[in-house]
Amino acid sequence: MPATSPSDTTSTPTSRLTAPPSRPATAEGATLASAEAFVGYYVSLINYTYDSGDGQPLLSESDKGCVGCNALAAYLRKINGRNGGLQGDYKTTLLDMKEIVRGDEGRLSGSAAIKSGTYEERATPGASPVPQEGRTGSLNFSLASSAGHWVMFEMQLKE
Repeated sequence: MPATSPSDTTSTPTSRLTAPPSRPATAEGATLASAEAFVGYYVSLINYTYDSGDGQPLLSESDKGCVGCNALAAYLRKINGRNGGLQGDYKTTLLDMKEIVRGDEGRLSGSAAIKSGTYEERATPGASPVPQEGRTGSLNFSLASSAGHWVMFEMQLKE
C-alpha cells in the first residue's frame, strides 16, 4: 500500500485565532441563556488554545479545580497548531446543546454535541504524524457561578 502524504490525510486548516476571544455580552450573568452562550464561548477558548498553546485564557474562565480544563490546557501547551503539533482541521465545532439542567449548589450540568475535522497530531517536533479522523462527540460539562457569571467547573470531551 502506498504511503499517504499529509495532504491525503488532512483537510484544509481553519483560520488561526491570533488573540483570545472576548466573552460575549450574551454569556454574562448566571441565567440558563447565558450558560448556553458561555459554553459556545468556552469552545472558542478551546479552539484558541488548540491554535496557540496558550491555555491561560481558557483557565481564567475555569474553576481552579477543573481537572479536565487543566489537563486540556497542559496537553495543548505541548501539542498545538502554532508549534506544528496539530495540522489540518483540528478545531472543535459546537453543533447543538443537548441539555442544561440545574444541579446542586447552584451549578448547571449539561451536554453539547461537538465535532472535529480530519487532522494530524505530532507528539514532538519531528515525530511521525498520527492521522486523526474527523468525528462527532460530546462536551459534558458542569458550570459554577463565580462573581455573577459562569465558569467551567468540570468538563470532559468525548469523541
